[in-house]
Amino acid sequence: MKNKWSQGLLLGLGGAFIALTLWFGDMLDRWEYPTWAWRVSAFATTNSTTSNIKLILLDQASLDWGKDPARGWSWPWPRTVYAAVLDYCKRCGAKAVGFDVLYTEPSAYQVSDDEAFADGIRRGPPFVAAVMPGAKAGDTRWPTNMPSLRLVFQGLENWDPGSSNHWKTAARTSFPIPQVATNATLLANVSDLPDHDSIFRRATLFRVFDQRVLPSLGIATYLAAHPQAKVQVRANEMEIDGRSIPFDEHGRAILRYRGKSQTHRTFSAAQVIESELSFLEGKKPVLPGTNTFRDCYVLLGFSAPGLLDLRPSPIAKVYPGVEIHATMLDNLLAGDFIRPVTGGLTGFGVILLALLSGVAGIFSRKAWHSVLGFVVFLAVAIGLGFAGYALGYWWPVVPGVVATGLALVGAVVVNYATEGRQKAFIKSAFKHYLGPDVIEQIIADPSKLKLGGEKRELTIFFSDIEKFSSFSERLDPPTLTALLNDYLSEMGAIIQAEGGYLDKYIGDAIVAFWNAPISQPDHATRACRAAIRCQRKLAELRPAFQERTGAVVKSRIGLNTGDVTVGNMGSTDRFNYTMLGDAANLASRLEGANKAFGTYLMVSEATWQQSGGHFVGRELGRLRVVGRKTPVRVHELAGLPGEERPAHFAAFEQALALFYGGKFAEALTAFEKVPDDPAAKAYAVQCQALLAHPPAEWDGVLSLTEK
Repeated sequence: MKNKWSQGLLLGLGGAFIALTLWFGDMLDRWEYPTWAWRVSAFATTNSTTSNIKLILLDQASLDWGKDPARGWSWPWPRTVYAAVLDYCKRCGAKAVGFDVLYTEPSAYQVSDDEAFADGIRRGPPFVAAVMPGAKAGDTRWPTNMPSLRLVFQGLENWDPGSSNHWKTAARTSFPIPQVATNATLLANVSDLPDHDSIFRRATLFRVFDQRVLPSLGIATYLAAHPQAKVQVRANEMEIDGRSIPFDEHGRAILRYRGKSQTHRTFSAAQVIESELSFLEGKKPVLPGTNTFRDCYVLLGFSAPGLLDLRPSPIAKVYPGVEIHATMLDNLLAGDFIRPVTGGLTGFGVILLALLSGVAGIFSRKAWHSVLGFVVFLAVAIGLGFAGYALGYWWPVVPGVVATGLALVGAVVVNYATEGRQKAFIKSAFKHYLGPDVIEQIIADPSKLKLGGEKRELTIFFSDIEKFSSFSERLDPPTLTALLNDYLSEMGAIIQAEGGYLDKYIGDAIVAFWNAPISQPDHATRACRAAIRCQRKLAELRPAFQERTGAVVKSRIGLNTGDVTVGNMGSTDRFNYTMLGDAANLASRLEGANKAFGTYLMVSEATWQQSGGHFVGRELGRLRVVGRKTPVRVHELAGLPGEERPAHFAAFEQALALFYGGKFAEALTAFEKVPDDPAAKAYAVQCQALLAHPPAEWDGVLSLTEK
């Protein structure tokens, strides 16, 4: 037992070590990421804050609308149209507007176009303009004509992104033209990097350029609407107005996607521009009313394929970049970013799961146990990941699955290498002596198999074919061998089916016992049932056997229950699992005692009592068998429980009572009234002998003089 515990724990530790080594070496990400997509899709749902964010998308329909001859706008559009967008947002009560659009070059429509856009920014709601930190071409220092941002991120000096300076500082940054930058409320970072597989699961909260903070577009839009907001940066989280944003070592937050593209209510840029122009002209607008953006955060970005701002996300392969910023803003408002689980907690969970699976696997004794172990523990490893997401955590799935799988596979291999050989040995050693069900019980729990001598109560079976020597001499060897093989096969199959152990065949004799090598509380009942079934099967075979041998084949059976020594016995070179003891000798004597009564199935009082006395039978007498001084009460078995009792048994028992009482003359008369009963005939002979030579003392016991 201790050895198996050690094996299970070592397998668990080994599986956990391999899985965690691969996990912390980023070698399992390619399998972890697909499971993340499953979780995102399973739990993606809107929040009460989702309706507070509106999107204006410059989609393909808007581009086609701009190309209409009535307008004739080629790409890029004149910037005066963006002023119309801002005017509409102002008219409809937007809290703040963020543009995921870079204006790094002057307008192709002359300076007046940029000035018109600048006027629109000044008229409109708080406005966030996009910058591109990390651009290959850009400024290396903060331009003097750009406003110096007044954002204060408390604790920023204590934050360390580790060895990756990319996340903390940007060497170059592309800024918008002065007309845009000087009128914007805030400048925001719109650049980001996906995970290794090019999927955007995380978003950078901020970048630093020339000692100035550039928050991401989603966060900047919130800060533009709330200029008094307090921002605190700590080792692994950023807090904005009491809302916690957990991030990893690179300052990146795990996003909780709300749904597929356009989960946040979306308007095409063409609809917004047309609505503003209709208001100015006194016409009915495309978008009815003036509450479209009331108290909402509005983000504008691209969704037209040709504008190259589509990103792969865990929720959809094609996802407009501006919607990733909207997701971050939504998570900020709801305060429900996904939190990364620390490496220490991940390691503890993986090790614990691997240890449990290793121990469970090593104690699995059947194939279905192992299959169940795989199903349960792999389901737990996967379920933890889904449960973690529901609780707001990224609990890794794959390291747990790998650790569990390795531990369970290792357990299967170890079990096969050790218990597999043991099972093969048990089957090989006992298949000729025990039934398949009993062998399976031993295999399932080898502790039941106690090899070596031990004292145990058994029910012992002896049988012999009546007058076998007389008719076997008339048969040629092939016929005799075939007869014996058929007879012993049929009888042995019944004994094994009843859970008996076939000890040996001695010519035509069968020796078997119950309650070893495994415990069988109902061993006496099993033996009695087997004996009755053997006699009935032989009765079915008797006509065929008589045709083959010319003789009526009958067998006598004796059963006794008692303590014997059972185990491996023999020499150091050759031994057999068998039993020795007085109880076994008595069973053999009872088989022979059948001859004295003309019966064929005799059981001792001990067996009769152990079986509950429920079988059909009768008491035959009190015998003192050869080689044994102590008398034993014996019974004849005649049928299974619930079957009809022979009518003459009652008359026999009345006569037997007279015999026990020493009333031999009356007993003789009573026995003669059942002339067709061989046992009654035998007692009639005994009565005549006792009447001729009355005993000095009478105890009701018959002493047998032959085996």
